[in-house]
Amino acid sequence: MLKFVLLTMLMTVSVSSWVGIQVLLFLSSFLFGMMTVNGFFMGNLTMSLGVDSISYILILLSFWITALVMGGSQKVYDNMNFSFMFSIMNLLLLLSLVLTFSCLDYLMFYICFESSLIPTLILILGWGYQPERLQAGVYMLFYTLFASLPLLVSLLGLYSSGGTLIIGLSQIVNCSLLVSGVWYFSTVFAFIVKLPMFMVHLWLPKAHVEAPVAGSMILAGVLLKLGGYGLLRVLPLFLKVGSKFSWVWISVGVVGGVVVSLMCLRQTDVKALIAYSSVAHMGLVLCGLMVFSWWGLGGAVAVMIGHGLCSSGLFCLANMAYERVGSRSLLISKGLLNFMPSMALWWFLLSAGNMAAPPTLNLLGEISLIISVVSWSSFSVVMVGLLSFFSAAYTLYMFSLSQHGKFFNSLFSCCSGKVREYLVLMLHWLPLNAMILKSGLLVQLA
Repeated sequence: MLKFVLLTMLMTVSVSSWVGIQVLLFLSSFLFGMMTVNGFFMGNLTMSLGVDSISYILILLSFWITALVMGGSQKVYDNMNFSFMFSIMNLLLLLSLVLTFSCLDYLMFYICFESSLIPTLILILGWGYQPERLQAGVYMLFYTLFASLPLLVSLLGLYSSGGTLIIGLSQIVNCSLLVSGVWYFSTVFAFIVKLPMFMVHLWLPKAHVEAPVAGSMILAGVLLKLGGYGLLRVLPLFLKVGSKFSWVWISVGVVGGVVVSLMCLRQTDVKALIAYSSVAHMGLVLCGLMVFSWWGLGGAVAVMIGHGLCSSGLFCLANMAYERVGSRSLLISKGLLNFMPSMALWWFLLSAGNMAAPPTLNLLGEISLIISVVSWSSFSVVMVGLLSFFSAAYTLYMFSLSQHGKFFNSLFSCCSGKVREYLVLMLHWLPLNAMILKSGLLVQLA
Protein backbone atom coordinates (compact mmCIF):
# COMPACT_ATOMS: atom_id res chain seq x y z
CA MET A 1 0.00 0.00 0.00
CA LEU A 2 2.97 2.31 0.69
CA LYS A 3 3.98 2.07 -2.97
CA PHE A 4 0.58 3.30 -4.10
CA VAL A 5 0.59 6.17 -1.60
CA LEU A 6 4.02 7.26 -2.86
CA LEU A 7 2.88 7.00 -6.47
CA THR A 8 -0.22 9.07 -5.72
CA MET A 9 1.92 11.75 -4.12
CA LEU A 10 4.27 11.76 -7.10
CA MET A 11 1.31 12.09 -9.48
CA THR A 12 -0.06 15.09 -7.61
CA VAL A 13 3.38 16.74 -7.62
CA SER A 14 3.97 16.14 -11.32
CA VAL A 15 0.38 16.51 -12.50
CA SER A 16 1.41 19.42 -14.71
CA SER A 17 3.91 17.17 -16.50
CA TRP A 18 2.08 15.32 -19.27
CA VAL A 19 4.84 12.78 -19.89
CA GLY A 20 5.41 12.36 -16.15
CA ILE A 21 1.81 11.28 -15.61
CA GLN A 22 2.05 8.68 -18.37
CA VAL A 23 5.30 7.27 -16.99
CA LEU A 24 3.90 7.07 -13.47
CA LEU A 25 0.71 5.39 -14.67
CA PHE A 26 2.71 2.74 -16.51
CA LEU A 27 4.93 2.34 -13.45
CA SER A 28 1.93 1.92 -11.15
CA SER A 29 0.41 -0.68 -13.49
CA PHE A 30 3.73 -2.52 -13.42
CA LEU A 31 3.92 -2.42 -9.61
CA PHE A 32 0.31 -3.52 -9.27
CA GLY A 33 0.96 -6.32 -11.75
CA MET A 34 3.72 -7.62 -9.44
CA MET A 35 1.15 -8.33 -6.72
CA THR A 36 0.13 -11.90 -6.00
CA VAL A 37 -3.59 -12.57 -5.70
CA ASN A 38 -5.02 -15.55 -3.85
CA GLY A 39 -7.89 -16.68 -6.07
CA PHE A 40 -11.25 -16.21 -4.41
CA PHE A 41 -10.12 -14.32 -1.32
CA MET A 42 -10.42 -10.54 -1.17
CA GLY A 43 -7.28 -9.27 0.50
CA ASN A 44 -3.84 -7.71 0.10
CA LEU A 45 -4.75 -4.02 0.30
CA THR A 46 -6.18 -2.74 3.61
CA MET A 47 -8.87 -3.60 6.16
CA SER A 48 -11.66 -2.13 4.02
CA LEU A 49 -10.23 -2.64 0.53
CA GLY A 50 -9.19 -5.87 -1.12
CA VAL A 51 -8.78 -7.61 -4.45
CA ASP A 52 -9.50 -11.05 -5.73
CA SER A 53 -8.37 -12.37 -9.10
CA ILE A 54 -11.17 -10.69 -11.09
CA SER A 55 -10.89 -7.24 -9.52
CA TYR A 56 -7.09 -7.53 -9.79
CA ILE A 57 -7.14 -7.89 -13.57
CA LEU A 58 -9.74 -5.10 -13.92
CA ILE A 59 -7.70 -2.68 -11.78
CA LEU A 60 -4.65 -3.51 -13.88
CA LEU A 61 -6.72 -2.79 -17.02
CA SER A 62 -7.81 0.55 -15.51
CA PHE A 63 -4.21 1.68 -14.93
CA TRP A 64 -3.18 0.53 -18.41
CA ILE A 65 -6.05 2.16 -20.30
CA THR A 66 -5.68 5.45 -18.38
CA ALA A 67 -1.99 5.58 -19.30
CA LEU A 68 -2.87 4.97 -22.96
CA VAL A 69 -5.63 7.61 -22.76
CA MET A 70 -3.04 10.21 -21.80
CA GLY A 71 -0.84 9.05 -24.68
CA GLY A 72 -3.69 9.19 -27.20
CA SER A 73 -4.89 12.66 -26.10
CA GLN A 74 -1.73 14.56 -27.02
CA LYS A 75 -3.77 17.10 -29.01
CA VAL A 76 -5.33 18.40 -25.77
CA TYR A 77 -1.83 19.21 -24.51
CA ASP A 78 -0.60 20.62 -27.85
CA ASN A 79 -3.60 22.95 -28.18
CA MET A 80 -3.33 23.96 -24.50
CA ASN A 81 -7.00 23.01 -24.12
CA PHE A 82 -7.05 23.01 -20.29
CA SER A 83 -4.63 20.08 -20.17
CA PHE A 84 -4.16 20.44 -16.39
CA MET A 85 -7.88 19.95 -15.70
CA PHE A 86 -7.99 17.17 -18.29
CA SER A 87 -5.29 15.19 -16.50
CA ILE A 88 -6.97 15.82 -13.12
CA MET A 89 -10.27 14.42 -14.44
CA ASN A 90 -8.56 11.30 -15.79
CA LEU A 91 -6.79 10.68 -12.49
CA LEU A 92 -10.02 11.18 -10.52
CA LEU A 93 -11.76 8.74 -12.83
CA LEU A 94 -8.94 6.24 -12.31
CA LEU A 95 -9.22 6.66 -8.54
CA SER A 96 -12.97 6.00 -8.57
CA LEU A 97 -12.47 2.92 -10.76
CA VAL A 98 -9.76 1.45 -8.52
CA LEU A 99 -11.92 2.03 -5.44
CA THR A 100 -14.94 0.46 -7.16
CA PHE A 101 -13.04 -2.69 -8.08
CA SER A 102 -11.49 -3.06 -4.61
CA CYS A 103 -14.43 -2.31 -2.28
CA LEU A 104 -15.43 -4.96 0.24
CA ASP A 105 -18.71 -3.26 1.17
CA TYR A 106 -21.80 -3.04 -1.07
CA LEU A 107 -22.67 0.53 -0.05
CA MET A 108 -19.11 1.76 -0.61
CA PHE A 109 -19.17 -0.08 -3.93
CA TYR A 110 -22.38 1.75 -4.88
CA ILE A 111 -20.91 5.17 -3.98
CA CYS A 112 -17.71 4.58 -5.96
CA PHE A 113 -19.72 3.05 -8.83
CA GLU A 114 -21.79 6.22 -9.14
CA SER A 115 -18.89 8.62 -8.54
CA SER A 116 -17.19 7.44 -11.75
CA LEU A 117 -20.07 9.10 -13.62
CA ILE A 118 -19.01 12.65 -12.63
CA PRO A 119 -15.50 12.75 -14.22
CA THR A 120 -16.87 10.99 -17.32
CA LEU A 121 -19.61 13.61 -17.64
CA ILE A 122 -17.08 16.44 -17.25
CA LEU A 123 -14.85 14.87 -19.93
CA ILE A 124 -17.77 14.67 -22.38
CA LEU A 125 -19.10 18.18 -21.66
CA GLY A 126 -15.70 19.87 -21.43
CA TRP A 127 -13.71 18.27 -24.25
CA GLY A 128 -16.44 16.86 -26.52
CA TYR A 129 -16.81 17.77 -30.17
CA GLN A 130 -20.30 18.92 -31.18
CA PRO A 131 -22.90 20.99 -29.28
CA GLU A 132 -24.95 17.77 -28.97
CA ARG A 133 -22.53 16.65 -26.23
CA LEU A 134 -24.87 18.27 -23.70
CA GLN A 135 -27.70 16.00 -24.81
CA ALA A 136 -25.36 12.98 -24.75
CA GLY A 137 -24.22 13.81 -21.22
CA VAL A 138 -27.81 14.21 -19.99
CA TYR A 139 -28.74 10.87 -21.63
CA MET A 140 -25.90 9.09 -19.85
CA LEU A 141 -26.63 10.80 -16.52
CA PHE A 142 -30.34 10.05 -16.44
CA TYR A 143 -30.08 6.50 -17.75
CA THR A 144 -27.54 5.65 -15.05
CA LEU A 145 -29.23 7.50 -12.20
CA PHE A 146 -32.70 6.22 -13.04
CA ALA A 147 -31.44 2.64 -12.98
CA SER A 148 -29.25 2.98 -9.89
CA LEU A 149 -31.80 4.41 -7.44
CA PRO A 150 -33.61 1.05 -7.08
CA LEU A 151 -30.18 -0.49 -6.41
CA LEU A 152 -29.66 1.85 -3.44
CA VAL A 153 -33.08 0.92 -2.00
CA SER A 154 -32.23 -2.75 -2.56
CA LEU A 155 -28.92 -2.44 -0.70
CA LEU A 156 -30.65 -0.72 2.23
CA GLY A 157 -33.17 -3.56 2.31
CA LEU A 158 -30.30 -6.05 2.22
CA TYR A 159 -28.73 -4.37 5.24
CA SER A 160 -31.98 -4.38 7.22
CA SER A 161 -32.58 -8.07 6.49
CA GLY A 162 -29.05 -9.46 6.82
CA GLY A 163 -27.42 -6.99 9.18
CA THR A 164 -24.32 -6.50 7.04
CA LEU A 165 -23.31 -5.24 3.62
CA ILE A 166 -19.88 -6.89 3.45
CA ILE A 167 -19.40 -8.71 0.15
CA GLY A 168 -19.46 -12.44 0.79
CA LEU A 169 -21.27 -12.21 4.13
CA SER A 170 -24.53 -10.58 3.02
CA GLN A 171 -27.44 -12.86 2.28
CA ILE A 172 -31.10 -12.64 1.35
CA VAL A 173 -33.57 -13.86 3.96
CA ASN A 174 -36.32 -16.28 2.92
CA CYS A 175 -39.14 -14.36 1.26
CA SER A 176 -41.84 -14.96 -1.31
CA LEU A 177 -41.07 -15.39 -5.00
CA LEU A 178 -42.76 -12.06 -5.84
CA VAL A 179 -40.74 -10.08 -3.30
CA SER A 180 -37.46 -11.78 -4.20
CA GLY A 181 -38.22 -11.26 -7.91
CA VAL A 182 -38.79 -7.51 -7.47
CA TRP A 183 -35.69 -7.34 -5.26
CA TYR A 184 -33.66 -9.19 -7.88
CA PHE A 185 -34.71 -6.99 -10.81
CA SER A 186 -34.21 -3.73 -8.88
CA THR A 187 -30.68 -4.85 -7.92
CA VAL A 188 -29.61 -6.13 -11.32
CA PHE A 189 -31.12 -3.35 -13.45
CA ALA A 190 -28.43 -0.75 -12.60
CA PHE A 191 -25.67 -3.04 -13.87
CA ILE A 192 -27.69 -4.07 -16.92
CA VAL A 193 -27.90 -0.41 -18.00
CA LYS A 194 -24.20 0.14 -17.34
CA LEU A 195 -23.22 -2.99 -19.30
CA PRO A 196 -25.31 -1.94 -21.45
CA MET A 197 -27.96 -4.45 -22.49
CA PHE A 198 -29.96 -4.05 -25.71
CA MET A 199 -33.03 -1.80 -25.18
CA VAL A 200 -31.26 0.28 -22.50
CA HIS A 201 -28.21 0.96 -24.66
CA LEU A 202 -29.21 4.25 -26.31
CA TRP A 203 -27.01 6.37 -24.04
CA LEU A 204 -23.84 4.57 -25.14
CA PRO A 205 -23.66 5.48 -28.87
CA LYS A 206 -24.59 9.09 -28.06
CA ALA A 207 -21.92 9.33 -25.36
CA HIS A 208 -19.27 7.75 -27.61
CA VAL A 209 -20.00 9.93 -30.63
CA GLU A 210 -19.87 13.18 -28.65
CA ALA A 211 -17.03 12.25 -26.25
CA PRO A 212 -13.38 13.13 -26.89
CA VAL A 213 -11.00 10.28 -27.62
CA ALA A 214 -10.14 10.02 -23.91
CA GLY A 215 -13.80 9.65 -22.97
CA SER A 216 -14.41 7.03 -25.66
CA MET A 217 -11.30 5.02 -24.77
CA ILE A 218 -11.94 4.87 -21.04
CA LEU A 219 -15.70 4.40 -21.51
CA ALA A 220 -15.21 1.40 -23.79
CA GLY A 221 -12.08 0.16 -22.04
CA VAL A 222 -13.11 0.17 -18.38
CA LEU A 223 -16.44 1.83 -17.60
CA LEU A 224 -18.53 -0.78 -19.44
CA LYS A 225 -16.81 -3.44 -17.33
CA LEU A 226 -18.37 -1.93 -14.20
CA GLY A 227 -21.68 -3.48 -15.22
CA GLY A 228 -20.22 -6.95 -15.63
CA TYR A 229 -18.22 -6.66 -12.41
CA GLY A 230 -21.30 -5.49 -10.50
CA LEU A 231 -23.29 -8.48 -11.78
CA LEU A 232 -20.48 -10.78 -10.63
CA ARG A 233 -20.79 -9.32 -7.14
CA VAL A 234 -24.59 -9.25 -6.71
CA LEU A 235 -25.74 -12.37 -8.58
CA PRO A 236 -24.54 -14.79 -5.83
CA LEU A 237 -27.15 -13.16 -3.55
CA PHE A 238 -29.97 -14.28 -5.87
CA LEU A 239 -28.99 -17.76 -6.99
CA LYS A 240 -32.45 -19.30 -6.64
CA VAL A 241 -34.51 -16.52 -8.22
CA GLY A 242 -31.72 -15.70 -10.71
CA SER A 243 -31.82 -19.21 -12.16
CA LYS A 244 -35.57 -18.81 -12.77
CA PHE A 245 -35.20 -15.56 -14.72
CA SER A 246 -31.94 -16.31 -16.53
CA TRP A 247 -33.84 -17.12 -19.75
CA VAL A 248 -34.98 -13.46 -19.94
CA TRP A 249 -31.46 -12.03 -19.95
CA ILE A 250 -30.00 -14.69 -22.25
CA SER A 251 -32.81 -14.20 -24.78
CA VAL A 252 -32.44 -10.43 -24.79
CA GLY A 253 -28.63 -10.67 -24.86
CA VAL A 254 -28.44 -13.02 -27.86
CA VAL A 255 -31.33 -11.60 -29.91
CA GLY A 256 -30.34 -8.02 -29.06
CA GLY A 257 -26.76 -8.75 -30.09
CA VAL A 258 -27.95 -9.90 -33.53
CA VAL A 259 -30.21 -6.84 -33.93
CA VAL A 260 -27.43 -4.45 -32.91
CA SER A 261 -25.04 -6.24 -35.31
CA LEU A 262 -27.48 -5.54 -38.14
CA MET A 263 -27.59 -1.90 -37.03
CA CYS A 264 -23.78 -1.82 -37.25
CA LEU A 265 -23.98 -2.75 -40.94
CA ARG A 266 -25.84 0.49 -41.75
CA GLN A 267 -23.67 2.91 -39.76
CA THR A 268 -21.63 5.55 -41.55
CA ASP A 269 -20.01 7.06 -38.44
CA VAL A 270 -16.93 5.06 -37.39
CA LYS A 271 -17.33 5.82 -33.68
CA ALA A 272 -21.02 4.90 -33.74
CA LEU A 273 -20.15 1.60 -35.45
CA ILE A 274 -17.54 0.72 -32.81
CA ALA A 275 -19.97 1.77 -30.03
CA TYR A 276 -22.76 -0.46 -31.35
CA SER A 277 -20.30 -3.34 -31.70
CA SER A 278 -19.56 -2.93 -27.98
CA VAL A 279 -23.27 -3.45 -27.25
CA ALA A 280 -23.22 -6.68 -29.30
CA HIS A 281 -20.16 -8.00 -27.45
CA MET A 282 -21.57 -7.10 -24.04
CA GLY A 283 -24.78 -8.95 -24.92
CA LEU A 284 -22.78 -12.16 -25.14
CA VAL A 285 -21.02 -11.31 -21.86
CA LEU A 286 -24.44 -10.90 -20.22
CA CYS A 287 -25.44 -14.36 -21.45
CA GLY A 288 -22.29 -15.91 -19.99
CA LEU A 289 -22.85 -14.28 -16.60
CA MET A 290 -26.51 -15.31 -16.40
CA VAL A 291 -25.87 -18.97 -17.28
CA PHE A 292 -24.23 -19.49 -13.84
CA SER A 293 -21.48 -21.79 -15.14
CA TRP A 294 -17.70 -21.73 -14.85
CA TRP A 295 -17.36 -21.64 -18.63
CA GLY A 296 -19.63 -18.60 -18.82
CA LEU A 297 -17.90 -16.77 -15.99
CA GLY A 298 -14.37 -17.36 -17.30
CA GLY A 299 -15.41 -16.45 -20.84
CA ALA A 300 -17.15 -13.27 -19.67
CA VAL A 301 -14.03 -12.08 -17.83
CA ALA A 302 -11.80 -12.89 -20.83
CA VAL A 303 -14.10 -11.06 -23.28
CA MET A 304 -14.34 -8.05 -20.95
CA ILE A 305 -10.54 -7.73 -20.83
CA GLY A 306 -10.09 -8.40 -24.55
CA HIS A 307 -12.88 -6.01 -25.55
CA GLY A 308 -11.46 -3.31 -23.26
CA LEU A 309 -8.11 -3.37 -25.07
CA CYS A 310 -9.45 -3.90 -28.60
CA SER A 311 -12.30 -1.37 -28.52
CA SER A 312 -10.12 1.29 -26.89
CA GLY A 313 -7.53 0.80 -29.65
CA LEU A 314 -10.19 1.12 -32.37
CA PHE A 315 -11.46 4.39 -30.88
CA CYS A 316 -7.88 5.63 -30.81
CA LEU A 317 -7.47 4.74 -34.49
CA ALA A 318 -10.75 6.44 -35.40
CA ASN A 319 -9.54 9.60 -33.65
CA MET A 320 -6.23 9.52 -35.55
CA ALA A 321 -8.11 9.40 -38.84
CA TYR A 322 -10.47 12.14 -37.64
CA GLU A 323 -7.58 14.47 -36.75
CA ARG A 324 -6.22 14.18 -40.31
CA VAL A 325 -9.36 14.01 -42.46
CA GLY A 326 -11.64 16.15 -40.29
CA SER A 327 -14.58 13.77 -40.51
CA ARG A 328 -15.63 10.48 -38.95
CA SER A 329 -17.97 9.58 -41.78
CA LEU A 330 -17.05 6.42 -43.69
CA LEU A 331 -18.31 8.12 -46.87
CA ILE A 332 -15.60 10.79 -46.57
CA SER A 333 -12.74 9.19 -44.62
CA LYS A 334 -12.32 6.23 -46.94
CA GLY A 335 -9.38 5.12 -49.05
CA LEU A 336 -7.08 5.75 -46.07
CA LEU A 337 -4.73 3.08 -47.36
CA ASN A 338 -3.55 5.61 -49.97
CA PHE A 339 -2.56 8.18 -47.33
CA MET A 340 -1.66 6.11 -44.27
CA PRO A 341 -0.38 2.72 -45.46
CA SER A 342 1.45 2.01 -42.19
CA MET A 343 -1.68 2.80 -40.16
CA ALA A 344 -3.67 0.30 -42.23
CA LEU A 345 -1.71 -2.53 -40.57
CA TRP A 346 -3.02 -1.45 -37.16
CA TRP A 347 -6.54 -1.12 -38.55
CA PHE A 348 -6.25 -4.71 -39.72
CA LEU A 349 -4.76 -6.06 -36.48
CA LEU A 350 -7.31 -4.40 -34.21
CA SER A 351 -10.19 -5.26 -36.55
CA ALA A 352 -9.06 -8.89 -36.38
CA GLY A 353 -9.26 -8.62 -32.62
CA ASN A 354 -12.75 -7.12 -32.82
CA MET A 355 -14.02 -10.07 -34.85
CA ALA A 356 -12.40 -12.54 -32.38
CA ALA A 357 -9.78 -13.89 -34.77
CA PRO A 358 -6.87 -15.94 -33.40
CA PRO A 359 -4.63 -15.43 -31.50
CA THR A 360 -6.51 -12.66 -29.66
CA LEU A 361 -7.97 -12.94 -26.19
CA ASN A 362 -11.45 -12.32 -27.61
CA LEU A 363 -11.32 -15.70 -29.35
CA LEU A 364 -10.68 -17.53 -26.09
CA GLY A 365 -13.50 -15.68 -24.35
CA GLU A 366 -16.03 -16.11 -27.15
CA ILE A 367 -15.34 -19.85 -27.42
CA SER A 368 -15.99 -20.20 -23.67
CA LEU A 369 -19.15 -18.08 -23.90
CA ILE A 370 -20.51 -19.96 -26.91
CA ILE A 371 -19.91 -23.30 -25.15
CA SER A 372 -21.69 -22.07 -22.03
CA VAL A 373 -24.72 -20.62 -23.85
CA VAL A 374 -25.16 -23.58 -26.21
CA SER A 375 -24.83 -26.06 -23.33
CA TRP A 376 -27.54 -24.12 -21.47
CA SER A 377 -29.94 -24.46 -24.42
CA SER A 378 -29.28 -26.04 -27.79
CA PHE A 379 -31.93 -23.74 -29.36
CA SER A 380 -29.62 -20.76 -28.86
CA VAL A 381 -27.07 -22.12 -31.34
CA VAL A 382 -28.78 -20.35 -34.28
CA MET A 383 -28.71 -16.88 -32.74
CA VAL A 384 -25.20 -17.35 -31.33
CA GLY A 385 -24.01 -18.43 -34.78
CA LEU A 386 -25.62 -15.36 -36.35
CA LEU A 387 -24.02 -13.16 -33.70
CA SER A 388 -20.55 -14.54 -34.48
CA PHE A 389 -21.13 -14.22 -38.24
CA PHE A 390 -22.34 -10.61 -38.10
CA SER A 391 -19.48 -9.74 -35.75
CA ALA A 392 -17.08 -10.59 -38.57
CA ALA A 393 -19.36 -8.95 -41.16
CA TYR A 394 -19.57 -5.47 -39.64
CA THR A 395 -15.86 -5.47 -38.75
CA LEU A 396 -14.95 -6.32 -42.36
CA TYR A 397 -17.39 -3.64 -43.51
CA MET A 398 -15.64 -1.06 -41.31
CA PHE A 399 -12.15 -2.09 -42.39
CA SER A 400 -12.83 -2.37 -46.13
CA LEU A 401 -14.85 0.85 -46.38
CA SER A 402 -12.35 2.92 -44.39
CA GLN A 403 -9.18 1.60 -46.06
CA HIS A 404 -10.28 0.98 -49.66
CA GLY A 405 -12.29 2.91 -52.21
CA LYS A 406 -11.83 6.28 -53.89
CA PHE A 407 -10.33 8.77 -51.45
CA PHE A 408 -11.78 12.18 -50.67
CA ASN A 409 -10.63 14.69 -53.33
CA SER A 410 -9.89 17.62 -51.02
CA LEU A 411 -7.26 15.61 -49.11
CA PHE A 412 -3.91 15.55 -50.91
CA SER A 413 -1.49 14.29 -48.27
CA CYS A 414 -1.24 13.69 -44.54
CA CYS A 415 1.10 12.27 -41.92
CA SER A 416 1.04 8.48 -41.92
CA GLY A 417 1.51 8.33 -38.16
CA LYS A 418 3.86 9.43 -35.41
CA VAL A 419 5.98 7.29 -33.11
CA ARG A 420 3.73 8.17 -30.16
CA GLU A 421 0.64 6.97 -32.02
CA TYR A 422 2.24 3.70 -33.08
CA LEU A 423 3.40 3.16 -29.48
CA VAL A 424 -0.14 3.66 -28.13
CA LEU A 425 -1.57 1.24 -30.71
CA MET A 426 1.12 -1.34 -30.05
CA LEU A 427 0.45 -1.17 -26.30
CA HIS A 428 -3.22 -1.93 -27.04
CA TRP A 429 -2.49 -4.81 -29.38
CA LEU A 430 0.40 -6.52 -27.56
CA PRO A 431 -1.42 -7.43 -24.30
CA LEU A 432 -4.50 -8.42 -26.32
CA ASN A 433 -2.52 -11.13 -28.10
CA ALA A 434 0.10 -11.94 -25.46
CA MET A 435 -2.38 -12.72 -22.68
CA ILE A 436 -3.71 -15.75 -24.53
CA LEU A 437 -0.36 -17.40 -23.73
CA LYS A 438 -1.59 -17.50 -20.12
CA SER A 439 -5.08 -18.59 -21.09
CA GLY A 440 -5.22 -21.16 -18.34
CA LEU A 441 -4.75 -18.41 -15.75
CA LEU A 442 -7.45 -16.25 -17.34
CA VAL A 443 -10.02 -19.04 -17.47
CA GLN A 444 -9.21 -19.86 -13.83
CA LEU A 445 -9.94 -16.23 -12.84
CA ALA A 446 -13.52 -17.25 -12.33
